[in-house]
Amino acid sequence: MADIKPRIRKAPTVRETVETKSGQDRVPKAPRFKILSKAASGLTFLKPVFRALGVILLPIKKILGWLVPRYFVNAWHEVKQVTWTTRRETWRLTFAVFLFALIFGSLIAGVDKVLDEFFKKVILK
Repeated sequence: MADIKPRIRKAPTVRETVETKSGQDRVPKAPRFKILSKAASGLTFLKPVFRALGVILLPIKKILGWLVPRYFVNAWHEVKQVTWTTRRETWRLTFAVFLFALIFGSLIAGVDKVLDEFFKKVILK
């Protein structure tokens, strides 16, 4: 008989979940500057000006794209995907590290003191 190994399904990571969702249904991005977009909605006569600025700034963007190494661009995209901890979690984890350091340091100091006394009384006698 052939050995049948059970299949182990690995849960998808957050990145895999986001990548599969982004590939399936693309949601149009909301404007970055909501206040400006609301204010500019009444100023329709400025649309040609903004288009002209876009045409002028596009070559500058391309030149900067050539000057900035791809590494920094990719690093910036990675930083934007990071889920950062909240201030409360940061303080809680910092406190846990200090508490662990105090406990571990006192444990090491205690073992050092005991071994020091042992060597002084037994071996160096």
